[in-house]
Formats: sequence, structure tokens, C-alpha cells
Amino acid sequence: MKLERFARLSLCLLLLFLAGCTTYYRVSDQATGRVYYTTEYDRTDSGAILFEDAKTRSKVTLQSSEISEVSRSDFEAGRKK
Repeated sequence: MKLERFARLSLCLLLLFLAGCTTYYRVSDQATGRVYYTTEYDRTDSGAILFEDAKTRSKVTLQSSEISEVSRSDFEAGRKK
């Protein structure tokens, strides 16, 4: 009985910890000045970045960009603009 409670409590704490580990990014397209928000991105061999825009949920590829880590509150505010 105590082991089951301990296991449930451990699982809950692990899920809370993992939920708080998200990193938020602001991606600026240097060619157009447009700003995007995302929680993850990938780089291609040519140096372009690929990500999903948090506002429109569309896939974006940028050749020339600037990536900045932002707080959750800045991410949420930028996503809602």
C-alpha cells in the first residue's frame, strides 16, 4: 500500500518537473523582420532553421534568422499578438 502511494507521488512529481522544463524561443526573420514564437527548432545542413510557429501552427523554414530564448510570459504574450 505504501509502495503504491510512493510510486504515484513520484510519478506526479516527475510529470510536474517535466512540464516546467520547456524552453521558449522568439525567432526573428532577418529578411522580413517578422517575429515567430516556438518551443523547439531544428537546423538543416545548410544552416536554415525549421520550426512550428506557436501562433499559426504552421511549419516555417528560415534561411536568415535570429533566435532568442524568452520567458514563458513573453512567449504567451507574443503568441497572442
